[in-house]
Amino acid sequence: MTTTPTADLLTLPEAAAYLNMTEKSLRWLRYTGEAPRAAKIGGRVVFRRSEIDAWLDEKFEVSA
Repeated sequence: MTTTPTADLLTLPEAAAYLNMTEKSLRWLRYTGEAPRAAKIGGRVVFRRSEIDAWLDEKFEVSA
């Protein structure tokens, strides 16, 4: 089974749910430049799951 390049993409609501935070909180993190890398595709903000995971790993390293 092959995966498409978009299989790893999460919309802002999906990314917020994955991070267990509100959409408003994730939007604020984007506004302040503290959120995982994202792209705007077709008018929608999308995140790569791998970018979110890397961002989380970085947050754990900083707090350790």
